[in-house]
Amino acid sequence: MSDTLSTLAEPCRHQEEIKKSRFLALAAPVETPEQALAFVREASDSAATHNCWAYRIGQDYRFNDDGEPGGTAGRPILQAIEGQGIDQAVVLVTRWFGGVKLGAGGLVRAYGGTAAECLRRAARRPIVPMARLGVHCDFGELALLKARLKEFDAHIEREDFDAEGATLALRLPARHAAEAEARIVDLSRGRSVARRLDLDD
Repeated sequence: MSDTLSTLAEPCRHQEEIKKSRFLALAAPVETPEQALAFVREASDSAATHNCWAYRIGQDYRFNDDGEPGGTAGRPILQAIEGQGIDQAVVLVTRWFGGVKLGAGGLVRAYGGTAAECLRRAARRPIVPMARLGVHCDFGELALLKARLKEFDAHIEREDFDAEGATLALRLPARHAAEAEARIVDLSRGRSVARRLDLDD
């Protein structure tokens, strides 16, 4: 995942009227396809002519023309997301038909343009690549380890206890992972070694 990618800081909207049809773009940050589809369901207007959408979350993407001619709505919305260097976002463009047909090229420009303008106006935040670590430590070192891991912006996702101590699943910015692994070894005098569970990027 490129460091230049960003996502939306908050949901945003933009409306345009094009040849008597009204186009409303709604965009929001999402972390999973389920969140993206839930946003589409909740924000779609059943009284509108079309609710077309696209999302991109890392390598995962989908788009839907919702009855418009193939390739004239969902794909241009996806291209607007990619063209703005945005990831982890969903965009829904709802159209209320005004009686004038736009043609395939007009639809591509209307859907893609409304989505792109919505994203251009949106507040953004950088995407921080995250890593996950797993580590087992003795009860005696647990409190100190937890305190020191806060220095690396580490978040404990899971904590399981056994007879010897605790197993932690940690999520932290990938740039801190190597230093955190070294600190864990140091604090435990080599008794605890962190292992990479996965990388988001």
